[in-house]
Amino acid sequence: MNFPFYIAKRYLVAKKSRNVINIISWVSVIGIAVGTAGLVIVLSVFNGFGDLVTSLYNAFDPDIKITIVEGKSFDPADAKIEEIKKVKGVKAVTQILEESALLKYREKQVIATIKGVDENYAETGDVKNNIVEGEMLLQKKEKNYAVIGGGIGYTLGMNLDDVFSSLNIYVPKRGRDVMLTPEDAFTNLLIQPSGIFSIQQDFDSRYVIVPLRFARELIGEQTKVTALEIALSGSADPKLLKNEIAKIAGSEFLVQNRMEQHDFLNKILVSEKWAVYLILSLILLISAFSIIGSLTMLIIDKKQDISILLSMGADLNQIRKIFLTEGLMISLIGGGTGLIFGWLICMAQQKFKLIGFGDSASFVVDSYPVSIQPLDLVNVFLIVFAIGATLSWVASYRTIKNDFIVPGKI
Repeated sequence: MNFPFYIAKRYLVAKKSRNVINIISWVSVIGIAVGTAGLVIVLSVFNGFGDLVTSLYNAFDPDIKITIVEGKSFDPADAKIEEIKKVKGVKAVTQILEESALLKYREKQVIATIKGVDENYAETGDVKNNIVEGEMLLQKKEKNYAVIGGGIGYTLGMNLDDVFSSLNIYVPKRGRDVMLTPEDAFTNLLIQPSGIFSIQQDFDSRYVIVPLRFARELIGEQTKVTALEIALSGSADPKLLKNEIAKIAGSEFLVQNRMEQHDFLNKILVSEKWAVYLILSLILLISAFSIIGSLTMLIIDKKQDISILLSMGADLNQIRKIFLTEGLMISLIGGGTGLIFGWLICMAQQKFKLIGFGDSASFVVDSYPVSIQPLDLVNVFLIVFAIGATLSWVASYRTIKNDFIVPGKI
């Protein structure tokens, strides 16, 4: 058996050594375990909220989106839409035409974005699963319908049961011709609302989804689109397909996956997670400083034992390794216990929703979301090990170096 490990284990767990120093050592273990569990739990909750926010955006955003680098609209043929449809892993391609518009319903009005979509939109968007009133109906035979964001519907006081009130949509006419009256400057069309969706505030208060044919008539654009939204099959690799589609479309077009469509949000989530790592690691470091105190007191208490070991032929490095191993055992036992308890608490929260929100009706979810990522568990363990190893080295090497043990020999 490894000599330093054997002696360190006896100092930590031997039944005949239940004194104040051993109690302090186990207090250090508990402190590290609590700090580790807290780090796991907070990171998992942070991951849960990050996944929740991302899922809310994913319900509206496609797997891959193609826009033009310069300008606003483009001809789908220029982006080689037919060639993209034939790429293995591409499930559907939807043509999108967007334009800002003034909406008027009864006596109320609001500015919003009209999003014209073709018949493939059911494949690329998940709005149909987020309808809170009415239904996801955009066209029935020759009649057009609109699906309204919840924020817009609330502002306008939308009543889907009122079949006699239509939604008036005003879009500025294109061109530079001087209009003599304000009415001549806008194209105005009526459409019947069929449903209201609620996904996320940015979408709910901004978008009205209409058929592409209606948007073309309203905007006066018969061929061009503002974006192509692509849905991928479940087995497809988004990264590989994105690169392949980008090669087909060419450098004139911007091809983005879901995270790149909200790059600023992604950067915020990543930077906040690193900040959480830093802050909680500092808290864990403070709680782990008790290792220095417990090892220093243990070294002082074991002066006689160390003198005997030196006289029996043990060298200085072996003596130091005993207390270094003791500190590592405290760190690893505390860290391992904390990882297990943190994981168990997160699993219990996932399954039983132990901690909920006070007024769940005001939130998207009724309890704190939790997402356990294996990489986080590995990182937490490495952080605990690094902190424990550093503090143990400081306590064992520096304390012995300062002649706490056998003056003249050390």
